[in-house]
This record gives sequence, structure tokens and C-alpha cells, in this order.
Amino acid sequence: MKKIKKAGFVIKPHAPGIKNVLRELMLYFEKNGIECVLEEVAAKKLRKNRGLQREKVPGLSDIVIVLGGDGTMLSIAHLAAKVGVPVMGVNMGSLGFLTEVPLDEVYITLDEYLKGNDSIVSHRQMLEVSHQKSTFLCLNDTVINKGALARMIRCEIWINEKKIAVPSLDGIIISTPTGSTAYSLSAGGPIIQPHIPAIIIAPICPHTLTFRPMVISSESTVMIKILSGGEKSYLTLDGQRGNLVKKNEEVEIKNSNYAFSLISSPKRNYFDLVQEKLGWG
Repeated sequence: MKKIKKAGFVIKPHAPGIKNVLRELMLYFEKNGIECVLEEVAAKKLRKNRGLQREKVPGLSDIVIVLGGDGTMLSIAHLAAKVGVPVMGVNMGSLGFLTEVPLDEVYITLDEYLKGNDSIVSHRQMLEVSHQKSTFLCLNDTVINKGALARMIRCEIWINEKKIAVPSLDGIIISTPTGSTAYSLSAGGPIIQPHIPAIIIAPICPHTLTFRPMVISSESTVMIKILSGGEKSYLTLDGQRGNLVKKNEEVEIKNSNYAFSLISSPKRNYFDLVQEKLGWG
């Protein structure tokens, strides 16, 4: 494992108790001889003047600590994956499938990681999404859906250059196993363990009730072509970034060569997390 010299911090600024948690974690790293790198809002919380833009933090860190919820995590996941930096998400009171480490397990987790325990690092599949001349990375999902006042979207769905369906629907979700517990789950998609190499296609309110969620190989390439005209359709990436998709435009989705490294608590496994977050008892 690479020697940790710098720890980056990305935060949800209005999370309860965020200032004290941030200060204590910085003290922990400094006692271990590790320099702390703060994004701008984190620096302002502590009245420091050396904050960076959020997108620059992963590239200047050897580990990134996210204090907040899954939205905060998703805002930097694609950046951390590109530079190969592991991320630990600390749950600050939200649902937190990605920011999964509770406050009372933070230091146990960090101690194990700094000792070189790679077994607590989960390497998560990501999606590469191409639209027009742009390419994006997603950790959870890419979604194509209609505008607030638009009619149903009509589209073609292709898998490995074979057209499989031409549905009318409110939208469609293409998800990784990590994203199977996010929007896809709400649309009736399955829960898939993160290490399983798969892609989920989950329709949102399809007009044809027999068009159901599908799980396909992660080696597949999915192409969605929009046939609707006049109405606005939107491409959303991890719920964070987006583009307008026009009639006859295509969106291609496939497995990325990048992986996201997520540091998890050594005191729990994936099924403990699912039990806890979904209230299975």
C-alpha cells in the first residue's frame, strides 16, 4: 500500500457536529505525521485560509475522508477513481450506503487502514457514459428521464449492438451493483452485491408492464437512443451532473476501466449494511 502522506477532507457543511468531527480527525492524522488537505467549505468551517476547490482534493491526497452523506460522496467519487485514491465515507446521520462508517468506528477503521489492512478496501465497478462528444464516469447510475411536464419518453434500447426493446416510459436507469440500492431499487430493481460484475437496466414506469428490470454482464455495452421529439429528456449522472438529450441522440453506457476504492469498517460486512439501512431487523 502506498504510504499515506496527505489526507483530504470533503464535507457536508451543515451536517450536525461537523466542525468537531473534522477537527478531531485532523488531529488524528496530524499525530500520525499526515498532512491534512481541506476543501474550501471545510477550511471556512475552521476559519482557515488554505482551502481548495473540491475537485482538486483527490489529486492532492493519498486518502480522502468524506464527512456527510452519499450525495457528498458521489460528488467526488469519479474524481477519486481517476487518480486511484481510496475514500472513506463517515456517516453524519443520513441513510449512507456509501458513507457507511459510523462515528464510533472511524478510528478503528483508520487504524486498520494505516496498518496496511487492504481487506477493508472494496473496489467498486464504475460506468463509462458517452453522449455526443463527452465521456463521464458514474459510481451509482446514469438515468435518462423526462422533464417535469413532458410526456413519456420513447426510446430504443440496444445491448451489444442488438436492439432488444422500443419502450415508452418515464425514464430508464442503468446502474452498477453499487447503485443497486439507490434509484434502481426504488424502481423495482434487484439488490446486487457490489463485487458481482453486472449492469442493471431498470425502467421507470414503463407503458408495457412486461418490460421488467434486467441484469446483464458487465462486459456488455448498452446504447439508448431517444426517439421522442418535442419533449425534453435529461441525462443525469449519479444524481450530480447532467445533460439535455435531444431526439435521435444516443447515450452509450459500458463498464469503465477505472474502479472506485471504498474503505469500509472492519466491524461489518455488506449484509450487515443492507440489514441496517433497509431496516430488515
